[in-house]
Amino acid sequence: MAQNNGLLKGLVIGVLAGGAVGALIALLYAPKSGRELRADIKEKTDDFMEGAGEYAAAAKTRAVEIMSEAKKRSEQLITDAKRKADTLIEDADKILTDARAKAGPVVEEGTRLKSAVKAGIDAYKEERRKSS
Repeated sequence: MAQNNGLLKGLVIGVLAGGAVGALIALLYAPKSGRELRADIKEKTDDFMEGAGEYAAAAKTRAVEIMSEAKKRSEQLITDAKRKADTLIEDADKILTDARAKAGPVVEEGTRLKSAVKAGIDAYKEERRKSS
Protein backbone atom coordinates (compact mmCIF):
# COMPACT_ATOMS: atom_id res chain seq x y z
CA MET A 1 0.00 0.00 0.00
CA ALA A 2 2.80 2.43 0.84
CA GLN A 3 4.50 1.52 -2.43
CA ASN A 4 1.31 2.35 -4.36
CA ASN A 5 1.05 5.70 -2.56
CA GLY A 6 4.64 6.51 -3.49
CA LEU A 7 4.05 5.52 -7.09
CA LEU A 8 0.89 7.63 -7.27
CA LYS A 9 2.68 10.58 -5.68
CA GLY A 10 5.53 10.31 -8.19
CA LEU A 11 3.10 10.04 -11.05
CA VAL A 12 1.17 13.15 -9.99
CA ILE A 13 4.35 15.16 -9.46
CA GLY A 14 5.63 13.99 -12.85
CA VAL A 15 2.42 14.97 -14.59
CA LEU A 16 2.39 18.40 -12.93
CA ALA A 17 6.04 19.05 -13.66
CA GLY A 18 5.75 17.77 -17.23
CA GLY A 19 2.69 19.92 -17.85
CA ALA A 20 4.45 22.99 -16.50
CA VAL A 21 7.56 22.40 -18.58
CA GLY A 22 5.48 21.66 -21.68
CA ALA A 23 3.40 24.81 -21.20
CA LEU A 24 6.53 26.91 -20.69
CA ILE A 25 8.16 25.53 -23.84
CA ALA A 26 4.97 26.09 -25.83
CA LEU A 27 4.84 29.68 -24.62
CA LEU A 28 8.47 30.32 -25.46
CA TYR A 29 8.06 29.04 -29.03
CA ALA A 30 4.77 30.84 -29.67
CA PRO A 31 5.07 33.96 -31.82
CA LYS A 32 3.91 36.56 -29.28
CA SER A 33 5.13 39.88 -28.02
CA GLY A 34 7.10 40.10 -24.78
CA ARG A 35 4.16 41.54 -22.88
CA GLU A 36 1.79 38.79 -24.08
CA LEU A 37 4.41 36.14 -23.36
CA ARG A 38 4.95 37.40 -19.81
CA ALA A 39 1.18 37.49 -19.24
CA ASP A 40 0.85 33.94 -20.53
CA ILE A 41 3.77 32.75 -18.36
CA LYS A 42 2.21 34.44 -15.32
CA GLU A 43 -1.17 32.81 -16.07
CA LYS A 44 0.37 29.37 -16.52
CA THR A 45 2.46 29.85 -13.37
CA ASP A 46 -0.66 30.78 -11.42
CA ASP A 47 -2.46 27.73 -12.81
CA PHE A 48 0.48 25.53 -11.88
CA MET A 49 0.67 26.99 -8.35
CA GLU A 50 -3.07 26.46 -7.90
CA GLY A 51 -2.72 22.84 -9.01
CA ALA A 52 0.27 22.37 -6.72
CA GLY A 53 -1.72 23.87 -3.84
CA GLU A 54 -4.59 21.48 -4.49
CA TYR A 55 -2.15 18.58 -4.66
CA ALA A 56 -0.52 19.67 -1.39
CA ALA A 57 -3.93 19.89 0.30
CA ALA A 58 -4.87 16.44 -0.97
CA ALA A 59 -1.51 15.05 0.12
CA LYS A 60 -1.94 16.58 3.58
CA THR A 61 -5.43 15.06 3.91
CA ARG A 62 -4.12 11.67 2.83
CA ALA A 63 -1.19 11.93 5.23
CA VAL A 64 -3.59 12.64 8.10
CA GLU A 65 -5.67 9.61 7.08
CA ILE A 66 -2.58 7.40 6.92
CA MET A 67 -1.36 8.61 10.31
CA SER A 68 -4.79 8.00 11.83
CA GLU A 69 -4.88 4.48 10.41
CA ALA A 70 -1.34 3.79 11.60
CA LYS A 71 -2.25 5.00 15.09
CA LYS A 72 -5.30 2.73 15.18
CA ARG A 73 -3.26 -0.24 14.01
CA SER A 74 -0.46 0.39 16.49
CA GLU A 75 -2.96 0.71 19.34
CA GLN A 76 -4.53 -2.58 18.28
CA LEU A 77 -1.11 -4.25 18.12
CA ILE A 78 -0.26 -2.97 21.58
CA THR A 79 -3.59 -4.19 22.95
CA ASP A 80 -3.07 -7.62 21.38
CA ALA A 81 0.50 -7.81 22.69
CA LYS A 82 -0.64 -6.92 26.22
CA ARG A 83 -3.38 -9.53 26.06
CA LYS A 84 -0.94 -12.20 24.87
CA ALA A 85 1.62 -11.20 27.50
CA ASP A 86 -1.03 -11.44 30.22
CA THR A 87 -2.03 -14.89 28.97
CA LEU A 88 1.60 -16.03 28.93
CA ILE A 89 2.15 -14.71 32.46
CA GLU A 90 -0.98 -16.48 33.69
CA ASP A 91 0.11 -19.72 32.02
CA ALA A 92 3.62 -19.45 33.46
CA ASP A 93 2.22 -18.72 36.92
CA LYS A 94 -0.04 -21.79 36.68
CA ILE A 95 2.87 -23.98 35.58
CA LEU A 96 5.01 -22.67 38.43
CA THR A 97 2.24 -23.24 40.96
CA ASP A 98 1.71 -26.79 39.67
CA ALA A 99 5.46 -27.46 39.77
CA ARG A 100 5.66 -26.23 43.37
CA ALA A 101 2.69 -28.37 44.33
CA LYS A 102 4.27 -31.45 42.73
CA ALA A 103 7.76 -30.70 44.06
CA GLY A 104 6.61 -30.04 47.63
CA PRO A 105 6.31 -33.71 48.71
CA VAL A 106 9.52 -34.61 46.84
CA VAL A 107 11.40 -31.83 48.61
CA GLU A 108 10.06 -32.97 51.98
CA GLU A 109 11.03 -36.56 51.23
CA GLY A 110 14.46 -35.41 50.10
CA THR A 111 14.89 -33.38 53.29
CA ARG A 112 13.94 -36.40 55.43
CA LEU A 113 16.26 -38.64 53.44
CA LYS A 114 19.09 -36.14 53.84
CA SER A 115 18.47 -35.97 57.57
CA ALA A 116 18.40 -39.77 57.81
CA VAL A 117 21.67 -40.12 55.87
CA LYS A 118 23.29 -37.45 58.05
CA ALA A 119 22.07 -39.19 61.18
CA GLY A 120 23.47 -42.48 59.86
CA ILE A 121 26.86 -40.88 59.11
CA ASP A 122 26.94 -39.23 62.55
CA ALA A 123 26.07 -42.56 64.22
CA TYR A 124 28.80 -44.32 62.23
CA LYS A 125 31.35 -41.66 63.22
CA GLU A 126 30.28 -41.90 66.84
CA GLU A 127 30.66 -45.69 66.83
CA ARG A 128 34.10 -45.46 65.23
CA ARG A 129 35.14 -42.88 67.81
CA LYS A 130 33.96 -45.11 70.66
CA SER A 131 35.67 -48.19 69.28
CA SER A 132 38.98 -46.42 68.78
